[in-house]
Amino acid sequence: MEKFTTLKGISAPFPDTDINTDIIYPARFLKTIQRSGLEKYLFNSLRYDLAGRENPGFILNKEPYRQAKIIIAGKNFAGGSSREHAVWSLMDFGIRCVIAESFGDIFYNNSYKNGLLLIKLDHSLIQRLLECASSKDPALAIHLPDQVVRTAQGENVSFDIDPFIKARLINGADDISITLQNEEKIAAFESRQKENQPWLYS
Repeated sequence: MEKFTTLKGISAPFPDTDINTDIIYPARFLKTIQRSGLEKYLFNSLRYDLAGRENPGFILNKEPYRQAKIIIAGKNFAGGSSREHAVWSLMDFGIRCVIAESFGDIFYNNSYKNGLLLIKLDHSLIQRLLECASSKDPALAIHLPDQVVRTAQGENVSFDIDPFIKARLINGADDISITLQNEEKIAAFESRQKENQPWLYS
């Protein structure tokens, strides 16, 4: 998993509330377990019309937001089903961070396990960042070690994050790499088990 320490990029304003995972990644596209090539399905019903043409009014179809790395969202972003494709499609588009008032619990867990940073802020701070994202310079800089979001206008916004999640993201540690930190203990257990219960291995 790619390490996350600092991020600087365009932030896209997405103030809608209750954007569920079916809006982020529609169920009809749940036909693959590949993590690449999914960006074309991201927000599909919002980005495209029924004929497959781009909706010019959708934020990610406008410049400079086609290059957005950060989304500023409303309350309860990504509630709904557990599909991990919602996270994969955001990252395949180039999104590395979503800032919102709240998130769906399953989406939250899926995100940090895949290297997507989620930042929870209160309503007033979200409104301020939405203003920044809608300005002439919508760039944000995020410094995870210091837990600070810096706007192009020079404002610093601090955020809280679980220390375990923070460490995972900074070190790029997924579930497998965390498990492998105990590789010697696992090998020792298996060795003892083979000796004490050899019938399990016959």
